[in-house]
Amino acid sequence: MKFIFKAKDKQGAVKEGKVEASSGNVAAEVLQRNGLFPISIKEEKTQNTGLEKILKYFDQVSEKEKMIFFRQLAILIEAKVPIVASLGAIKDQSENLYFKSVLDQMMSDIQEGMALSATMTRHQDIFSGLHISVVKTGEVSGNLKKSVEYVADNIEKNYALVSKIRSAMIYPVVVLIVFFIIAFIVISFVVPKLTTMIKELDAEVPWYTNLVIKSGDFMASYWWVVAVIILGFIGGIIYYIRTDDGKKEWDQVKIKLPIFGKIFQYIYITRFSENLAVLLSGGIPIIDALKVVSKVVNSNVYEKIIVQAAEEVKVGGDMSDVFKRYPEIPPIVSQMVRIGEESGQIDVVLRHVADFYSHETEEITKNLSTLIEPLLMVLIGIFVGFLAFSVIMPIYNLAGQL
Repeated sequence: MKFIFKAKDKQGAVKEGKVEASSGNVAAEVLQRNGLFPISIKEEKTQNTGLEKILKYFDQVSEKEKMIFFRQLAILIEAKVPIVASLGAIKDQSENLYFKSVLDQMMSDIQEGMALSATMTRHQDIFSGLHISVVKTGEVSGNLKKSVEYVADNIEKNYALVSKIRSAMIYPVVVLIVFFIIAFIVISFVVPKLTTMIKELDAEVPWYTNLVIKSGDFMASYWWVVAVIILGFIGGIIYYIRTDDGKKEWDQVKIKLPIFGKIFQYIYITRFSENLAVLLSGGIPIIDALKVVSKVVNSNVYEKIIVQAAEEVKVGGDMSDVFKRYPEIPPIVSQMVRIGEESGQIDVVLRHVADFYSHETEEITKNLSTLIEPLLMVLIGIFVGFLAFSVIMPIYNLAGQL
């Protein structure tokens, strides 16, 4: 990022200008190394051009693109290709116009003396705090390739898990969509014809049949109103979930959902454990590591727990004491973290926690269709049975009167 500075030189003359740095403190250090004594340093506020905003909106960088970027970067670093040349080669292969513009900016930053991690901080809509911290650790330790490979592996693992969940959900979702379409057609077009016959026969109509008849008449006349209400309801829920308050409520609800709640819970625990283990093994202080992980766990519920754990550690307490107070953290996790704290090998223990819950998540995901299918069949059976019973019973009663 760029900073506007006002400083004095050794002769006392006031100088003004701009300096490139990752933070205000770094900018001050750069000025002092050049014989200038800072009076004021302010970050330059830059505005995206209209074109950049349009590109960002339509060409958002997907998880798959990020994974490919870090994977290719690791290969090029191993081949001893300079960072700027590596970014240029990746940019030439990318088809995402927004990502191309970001890589251009990163190349310019690095040519002006910024580190890779520093220029990544300017694009946090693409690179998370975890990715930046891991890359920075690699720069400090001199093993940038290994750090970049980890980021690629991390993104790939998350991407694969999300893909598995989506694949497992395809069958149930298709069944539900087909069911609702058939139900809509039956209630709107088939039921009215059957009810006309029932009325002509002057059969006694029980309340449940009357409910089906009125529903059919309404759907036949106002099907478009029902469609608008349903679409509006779904759209309203999606919009609300994307707001800050909505996301907080949704984060609370989704970890309590039948079947899916356990999947979400295991994903968050895996993400927390694995990422914290990597940061700690890279030498990042535990409080800083917890703060970084809290931002990438992607759940307000777990973010609050992790932040509280950081506060507890800051005053000399233990993470495990905080975890024990929350039902969202399984007891086995609290116990294993306690063992890690006592043995001084918390990063090793956290890796075991991550491996265990990653395996559990994959097993549940693998059997997701098997778990959901019986529930769907029961719901469809209840609907079809109720519909058939409502239509057939009046005819059966009439036949009994003859």
